[in-house]
Formats: sequence, C-alpha cells, structure tokens
Amino acid sequence: MKNTYDFGLVGLGVMGRNFILNVADNGFSAFGNDLDTEKVNALIQEGGDTDKVNASTDAKTFVAALSTPRKIMLLVPAGKIVDAVIESLLPLLDEGDIIIDGGNSFFTDTDRRDAYLAEKGIHFFGAGVSGGAKGARLGPSIMPGGNREAYQYVKPIFEAVSAKYKGEPCVAYLGPKSAGNYVKMVHNGIEYGLMQLTSEIYDLLKKGGNYTNDELHEAYSKWNSGRLQSFLVQITSEILAQDDELGEGRLVDKILDKAKQKGTGKWTSQNAMDLGIPVPSIDIAVSMREISALKDERIAADKLYDRPKVEHIMDKAALEKLAEQALYFSFIITYAQGLHQLADASKEYGYELEIAEIAKIWRAGCIIRAGLLADITEAFNADALLPNLLLSPSFIEKVQSTVAAARDLVSYAAKNGIPVPGLSNSLTYFDAYTSSRLPLNLIQAQRDYFGSHTYERVDRDGIFHTEWEK
Repeated sequence: MKNTYDFGLVGLGVMGRNFILNVADNGFSAFGNDLDTEKVNALIQEGGDTDKVNASTDAKTFVAALSTPRKIMLLVPAGKIVDAVIESLLPLLDEGDIIIDGGNSFFTDTDRRDAYLAEKGIHFFGAGVSGGAKGARLGPSIMPGGNREAYQYVKPIFEAVSAKYKGEPCVAYLGPKSAGNYVKMVHNGIEYGLMQLTSEIYDLLKKGGNYTNDELHEAYSKWNSGRLQSFLVQITSEILAQDDELGEGRLVDKILDKAKQKGTGKWTSQNAMDLGIPVPSIDIAVSMREISALKDERIAADKLYDRPKVEHIMDKAALEKLAEQALYFSFIITYAQGLHQLADASKEYGYELEIAEIAKIWRAGCIIRAGLLADITEAFNADALLPNLLLSPSFIEKVQSTVAAARDLVSYAAKNGIPVPGLSNSLTYFDAYTSSRLPLNLIQAQRDYFGSHTYERVDRDGIFHTEWEK
C-alpha cells in the first residue's frame, strides 16, 4: 500500500463516506479510518480503485498512509469523541500535520483544542460543513477557521470538493481559531429561523386559506422560482407533494409535530445574549421547538381554552400574495440578525470576518442557500463595515415594499388564534430597530427608583440619580 494519500478522514458514517468519495472524485487520493469494519469495507467497495480510495480500522496504518504534512479531517459527533480521536492520533503525528474538525463543535471547544495542539506543533481547524449527506457527496459549503498559512495545504482540496456558485467555490478561509465553527453555528441559527418561518406560512395558508397540500405544494414551488428561491422553500414544496407510503394521503400530515434539535440554534441564541446582540427571530425558533416538545401539555391546554373561529376574510390569491411578501420580509430580517451577530462576534473574538465573503460561500451547497444571498453579498461588498443589513441602501426598497404585508398577516393571524411568533418577532424587531425613540426611558426610571441604578438625560451630559420617594 502506498503512503502518499493526499487526504485522511476519520469517521466513515454517511457524511464521512460521502465526503471522502467526493474528495476522490475531484482528483485527490483519500484514506479513511473507522473502528467499524463494515463501514471500512463499505467505503473500499464503493471507492473501487484502492489507489484512489482506501481505509483501515487501524490508526497506525491510517496515519502511515498519508503524505506529509498530513491533512486529517474528523467527521465524528461533537464533544468528548473529538478529544478522544485527537488523543489517539497525537502520538502518530509529526510537527506541521493538520487536524480538521468537520463537526458542529462549540466554538470555545475549538479554541481550547487549537491552543492545546499548537503547543505540540499540530495545526487545528474547525471547519463547518453544511449541506447534509447529499451536500457532502456532491458539494457542500465549507467554513474553515484556523492557521492561515496551514490553510494553503488544505485549500486545493476544499475548493475542489465544495459546492460551486457560477463557478466560484463555496469555501473560504474565514479567520483564526474558532472562526469557522462560529460562522457555522450562526449559519445554523439562521437556519432555525428560516425553518420556523416557512412552517408558519404553511400553517397560515392551511388554516387561514383552507389550502390543500397540492395547493401548498404549488405555492412553494412557484415561490422557489422567484425571489424566495432557496433550498428550504424548494424542499418544503417537495415535502408537501410526498405521498405516505405506509398509508393514505400525504406524509406531512402523518408526522408528529414535535421538532427536535441538536443545540446549534440554542448556542447561537445564548451567545447573542452574551454579546448583547438581538436575534429574536432565532430566539423564538429555538423556543418553538421547545414548546412543540410539550405535546401532552398542549393537548390538555387545547381542551381548556376557547380559540377564535378562523375567519376566511381573504380570497386565496390575496392571502398567498401577502404570504409571499411576508416570508420574503422575514427572511431578510432573519439574515440581518445573524449577520449582525457575526459582525459583532468578529470584533469580540478577533476573527476578522468578512461578512461579504461569508454570504458568498453560503450562496450554494449549504442549508440556508438562497437567491437573496447574492444581494446580501453585494450589500456588504459595497460597505464592508455595514453594521446591519437594514442600513444598506440596496435593501431599503426590498423591506419597505413587503413590511405592510407582514403587518397584515401578523394581524390576521392574531385575530384568528394562529401562532406566528417568527413572523411577529421579525416585525417587532424591525419596528424597534427602526424607531428613534423607544419607551426604555421609563425602564431606566424604574431601575433608578428601586435600585439607584442612575440614568442619562437627553438634554444634558452626565449620569443622574433621583430620590423618587419623598
């Protein structure tokens, strides 16, 4: 067996196997490693030519097969397993070798591993990979962060295997330390928000417009050929057309309404609070998954309270037009919140992120890919220091022309007892962010009243305190 394989990968589950085959398809030889003999044999069989693709359950054989500096990617579950794999590889590696964590590790774990391995002369990358199993095989969006010089060894492989948007690879060096993992975390937070919004519009059309699954399929399909073109709108259309193979009707109607989560949305929300950046469209998407898990309680509560009888005050064409505009508006707001968080985190953690570059590599391959990202890329190319997408001149008309629809739809939903927290939070965020005066002056007065926390004034400089109780 030769010892000049270009790329190594630990973890030959569906994602790992697909990624390594993608590497081989693009002209690089790749060697895999997994403790499961069946997974190793499956990869060798699917790879065909062992000079291009090979694998072993033995770590020593695996490491010895790789050309130096070794480029080893881990596609294993986040957490202690990542540390265990690193420890098992360390005695076999040489100074200058590169380990790449391709999982959804929490960014502070990546910083810890980066510092630990740097002491041993090993380069470490946290590289977010988005696109699911299919993306791993055919071209994902890749978000690497780590040592800039070491990235040059990985760059040709990542650029070859990544998704392409008009010929441009959807991968770029994002910054030092955990920059890549952080960007992937916020990507997933935005993903939570967009998924919540698409589900709310589905619910509104179904309850408020008596839409059939066929009509819903047609609406989402039509939107996907317009300005809402995106992976999530596309798959929503396809889901609504899927027949139930185990019974009659459409599969979507048989799926239990309890959504699970793996933590990246929650991490985005928690860290945004640490930074003091408002991301309410993402926050509520996380909360709605938690509310959905309370199925038994929801069933009990539904029996205790009367609900408004849904009034069909709009015809389907009018409702569908409002829905398209409101969804477009709230998509913009959700991207704006996530990108605002990235810009602030970049300053806080020294990532030196280029927001235009991030939007650019999200245009294809990843779960939140959308036509809208081309416009977002242009907005941040025009002004790299733009603090919020809502301040971009190129987005004013897009928002201005759709916000009224969001108001009408949120109002309609509220009157009819249809929960739309993603839409309403997006609207409230917009109204608050674009208000030059908020009622928080009263909150400052309250804080000073009960806790002597002081306040500032609008008519003179300084810090003030009032003895409120006479």
